[in-house]
Amino acid sequence: SQDSDGGLAFRERHNLSVPVLSDAECRTSMAWDFEIVPAAFLLDANGVVLERFEGFVKEEWRLMEAHLQPAEADRQPDIDWSAYPDWRPGCGSKHLDPAISDRLQAEAEDSPLRARKINIGQSDDISEFMFDQGFSDGLPLVPPTPERVLKMLRGAGRNSQEVVAIVPPNMAPATVEKIAINAVMAGCRPDYLPVIIAALEAVCTDAFNMHGVTATTMGASPVLVVNGPVRHRLGMNMQLSALGPDNRANATIGRALRLIIRNVGGARPGGVDRSTLGNPMKITMCFAEWEERSPWSPLHVERGFKPDESVVTAFAMTSGPVQIVDQESRAPDQIAGSLGLGLEGVFLPKMRRMHTDALLVVCPEHVATLTSQGDYSKERLRARIQEVTRRPLREMLADDRSGAGLSAAAAARLSPAQLDETVSKFASPSNIHLCVAGSTAGKFSAAFHGWVTGAMGSTAVSRRIETL
Repeated sequence: SQDSDGGLAFRERHNLSVPVLSDAECRTSMAWDFEIVPAAFLLDANGVVLERFEGFVKEEWRLMEAHLQPAEADRQPDIDWSAYPDWRPGCGSKHLDPAISDRLQAEAEDSPLRARKINIGQSDDISEFMFDQGFSDGLPLVPPTPERVLKMLRGAGRNSQEVVAIVPPNMAPATVEKIAINAVMAGCRPDYLPVIIAALEAVCTDAFNMHGVTATTMGASPVLVVNGPVRHRLGMNMQLSALGPDNRANATIGRALRLIIRNVGGARPGGVDRSTLGNPMKITMCFAEWEERSPWSPLHVERGFKPDESVVTAFAMTSGPVQIVDQESRAPDQIAGSLGLGLEGVFLPKMRRMHTDALLVVCPEHVATLTSQGDYSKERLRARIQEVTRRPLREMLADDRSGAGLSAAAAARLSPAQLDETVSKFASPSNIHLCVAGSTAGKFSAAFHGWVTGAMGSTAVSRRIETL
């Protein structure tokens, strides 16, 4: 019986001498795999099923009665079959209820779940417990119950124990199951999981250098840009408030990645994370590019992927988004110049030939101005940024206004001609990454300022998203 009280009442009503076992937890029902109750199984001495009946069809149940061995006759109830209709509709078995089914699958011997289960006392507040254990980024978490984790795993279509990445700084293996647990806590839907997996693969590469990104006092953190068809399938935001709140996919995908780095990799403030000020992007920063509004090849195509592939790109950024406001420029080179001047503040205006990346998010109205007189390529925009940020080296000297910049000792080793040489903000145009996002109303673009690039720093990494 799937109802303990009902089973006892049934036994007493029919004066049964056979045991009536309670299956209130529905484990036996799941094991026998029937869909409708009542259900009856006739077994031989070896436990082999001879007959099975689901629902109530009087002739079937009378057939089962006829199959019973004569030795069992004294234990059979005296049934007045004339009192019953020829058939009666049954009910769906409780074990097929999605809420119960997920619990049963999570508890089954062949369950894909292997993570240690933490039992919480009935009087304990599970949210407070997770805060106390240090699982949280400071915001409330969704409790990762076995049922929720099992649902999340369905979004990956991969073996739950497959190791996706070794996560710095503790160099701990992140299985698909551990990723799913943190995705649940972040508030993700199951179909977000492939994006999270691809993002984790990206940031755990040597090129991205997640250990250095975590440990630097500059407060660097991954910024994720999603391209391709998956943007629309997940309902990601690439338009109004693309870099802000209110979109579940944007907010929780980025948060899930950060929780994995924290809870699996061990990156927590005060430990390996030594950020001086911290960074709100250490909670989340993920958005999609508005490819349909861009006049350029999308970011992922520029990085070698096909237009119809779904891709996530991870950048190590230390600050942003910093708005670049230009509501007056009408000529393409003017607006490009404003975007360049807006990038002069990366680290400090005096710092030049920077071996750092910048991610420039160009809003649709600025894009419209750039292309108002014809094609304005990404290469041309990058060149314009390098052009307008060129300054004589002597203007970069440390002085009474600012002690930062080229020291007097270093300047003394340079000739007047060398001091007159002009230098651009970035070491290379390739340090400037471009994408399009934002509302069609408002001439406000934005920049993310990077960390150090190259072998000693972090390089942007893209990974294809393996969707189901």
